[in-house]
Amino acid sequence: MAEARRERRVVVIGAGIGGLVSALLLARQGVQVTLLDSASGPGGKMRQQQVDGAAMDAGPTVFTLRWVLEQILEQAGHSLADLPPLTPLPVLARHAWRGHDATLDLFADARRSAEAIGAFAGADEARRFVAFCAEARKVYRTLEGPYMRSAKPSVPGMIASLGPRGLATLTGLGPFNTLWRYLGRHFQNPRLRQLFARYATYCGASPWQAPATLMLVAQVELDGVWAVQGGMHAVAQSFARLAGQHGATLRYGSACSRILLDQAGHTRGVQLASGEELPADAVVFNGSPQALVNGLLGPAVRHAAPSQPVKRRSLSAVTWAVNAPTAGFELERHNVFFDDDYRSEFEDIFHRRRLPGAGTVYVCAQDRGGAQPWPSGAPERLLCLVNAPADGDQRPFDAQETDPCEQRSLSLLGSCGLRLSPQPHQMQRTTPTDFNRLFPASGGALYGQATHGWMALFQRPGASCRVPGLFLAGGGVHPGPGVPMAALSGQLAAAALMAHLGSTSRWHPVATSGGMSTRSATTAAMP
Repeated sequence: MAEARRERRVVVIGAGIGGLVSALLLARQGVQVTLLDSASGPGGKMRQQQVDGAAMDAGPTVFTLRWVLEQILEQAGHSLADLPPLTPLPVLARHAWRGHDATLDLFADARRSAEAIGAFAGADEARRFVAFCAEARKVYRTLEGPYMRSAKPSVPGMIASLGPRGLATLTGLGPFNTLWRYLGRHFQNPRLRQLFARYATYCGASPWQAPATLMLVAQVELDGVWAVQGGMHAVAQSFARLAGQHGATLRYGSACSRILLDQAGHTRGVQLASGEELPADAVVFNGSPQALVNGLLGPAVRHAAPSQPVKRRSLSAVTWAVNAPTAGFELERHNVFFDDDYRSEFEDIFHRRRLPGAGTVYVCAQDRGGAQPWPSGAPERLLCLVNAPADGDQRPFDAQETDPCEQRSLSLLGSCGLRLSPQPHQMQRTTPTDFNRLFPASGGALYGQATHGWMALFQRPGASCRVPGLFLAGGGVHPGPGVPMAALSGQLAAAALMAHLGSTSRWHPVATSGGMSTRSATTAAMP
């Protein structure tokens, strides 16, 4: 293995989950890996903020699709025991609406959810929910293999992979149906339609433009939502630790300014902002593909990825990380507060390019979800989020714009019974401008390009790109946004890179178990 390490060197740019997975899998196979990140530690969007002495997740807060990380860890010779302890959440989310006293919980147990929906909206809607879940299960089964696990799906390839039964499932949704229109066929209660339409935002999209296939998120959640001891950031730290154990060199505070090519146009290394050059046989770029297009990694690789127009960016957000007491509303781990005019929220964001006048507020109560109730009056860690346009490179999103948004959000929470009055030192605000600074060339988009229209499923770049020896990972590439999907992108990038090394030399990687062909625990349990 020592000889192999001297023979092949790889640089991974970006220590988000995609880059961490690539670094771990490559190091496991005997490659000499150097992982670079301009931040002071790992995580990327899985970042932490310190608020009034408390550390809290300030990025992804929902842990789903556990089988993805389980499979990746198995491939690297590890298991879920190498991650922080996971606690299954019996309540997936609590939902509230302005001007309505009743709240609605969705549960990990679909039967309990049906009962809750029956009490909330009547027995007919409960039966419709059961049918909706059955269809979501079919769509998930249909797309998991040919889409999620595929290196880069295409329309002909998907048709060939799906077979008659899979094609019939997707055709039944309506090939050009939006999620909003599809939900209108299933639910008559407008608040239920609004609730399940929120699945579009998991991919940074508008329910009025997202494809109906995103209803499969219902099955993703029913397969389990977990709380992570130490938060989602602790998952990133664990992957960084494991990569280091396999010999990867982790260099934080090391910004990369240029990807270097040889005279034949093949990757030969990177140059740091300090001027230092690191030779490499291949490079994994785990960042916004638009950063390559904009020349932030040098002019030689501007053609590596397709350009993404501003209008195709996904949602950004304004977030408030809060460490303060709450009162008046019994929070669960995940809580969603809806305003009256749901359509206007997405019209404001995607068409008027402004903060919503009636925005949904998501609140992650990071100290909730355990067996014991949270003590009354004790400060608790909250991440509050409102969707926003990804125009962080277009305008400043200053206090003149964000202060009224904050007041509207607090007003919505108050109308639902949640009293929250943080002092300035108990709250930190992050805007699309801040997200663009943290993740350059993104405009603050948190999910890559918006999943608008059914063809959007095929428009994300794959792991291989137009520059030989350069590979892409992250939420902006296939299979898409979110921690599990970005982790899969890192796995796909590592596999493509190893194939590249194998085709360019007598390279003999270390054999490992697992891989993309391994059936997930979820799939294996399905009839």
